[in-house]
Amino acid sequence: MKGLNWIVRKGLSAIITIFTAITFTFFIIHLMPGNPIDAYIDHLISLGWPPDRAEELVKYIFNLESLNEPIWKKYVSYVRDILTGNLGHSFMSMSTPVSLVLAYALPWTAFLVSISLSLSFVVGVVTGMFIAYRRGGVLDSSVTLIGSIMASIPSYIFASIFAFVFCAILRIFPAGGAYSAGVTPGFNWPFISDVLYHSVVPMSSYFITGIWVWLLSMRSSTISILGQDYVVAAEARGLHKRRIAMTYVGRNAILPLFTTLAVTIGSMFGNGIFIETMFAYPGIGYIIGLGVSTRDYPIIMGCFLVITVAVVAANFIADLLYGKLDPRIKIK
Repeated sequence: MKGLNWIVRKGLSAIITIFTAITFTFFIIHLMPGNPIDAYIDHLISLGWPPDRAEELVKYIFNLESLNEPIWKKYVSYVRDILTGNLGHSFMSMSTPVSLVLAYALPWTAFLVSISLSLSFVVGVVTGMFIAYRRGGVLDSSVTLIGSIMASIPSYIFASIFAFVFCAILRIFPAGGAYSAGVTPGFNWPFISDVLYHSVVPMSSYFITGIWVWLLSMRSSTISILGQDYVVAAEARGLHKRRIAMTYVGRNAILPLFTTLAVTIGSMFGNGIFIETMFAYPGIGYIIGLGVSTRDYPIIMGCFLVITVAVVAANFIADLLYGKLDPRIKIK
């Protein structure tokens, strides 16, 4: 019963967080300078269209009920539409439903995020634990120094370097796109191999930054665990070093990283704006970039809704798992 009450409280907190985020996003976006609707009307008028006919055409093209609706009415309509599963229609793609745009872009970002984050997490955790057991030595000092520098460099900087070296100069990998134009999409090896080939450079940009973050985090967490009394007691009992490392040290050291991992999973859906735009990779970040450049409000709000839900859901799942992984955590 206590566990159920905790889940209900966490669920309500998640809903309130999402509602607050979409409210803030809605008003911030609508206060942005520039309006694609007015710009399109002005363009039609410059072509000789009468103002009233230009407005009627724009209302029809962009699926709008009114051009002069106050912002609070737009907000009420927006919340109502979200509750009914309607995310609106894109301005710049001639009233294409935003849900369809997101349904196409989301799998591409999830593909990049899942593979690059999983690889960087596993490699970083294993290497960080290895370095922690050799703390105080030359290897530890060197790796820590290099890791601190590398982790502070944004991933899009590495993306720029990789694109210049491997795509522009060496021409080993393609400069953009998710797959080649002549490949037929589907569950077949030519398509899958081509997708993997196109994803190497953008995925490496995420990986090279993430691995150092996880390495330093795991190293710090492992060192703090190595000084605990139960580890010292296990060593005094003569337990095998591998058992101590895996059961007593590794399991406890990795627990604090799960919260960071959850936040990273959600935030990476929005952190790929520069990388996905640079490589014309059709993910959520690329769609956000297009939406901002064209002031496509429904697209921008739809993308930020996905990012918000991803972050909140990832944290919620992390809280649930943390209680299962760590017996010291009691759900009340």
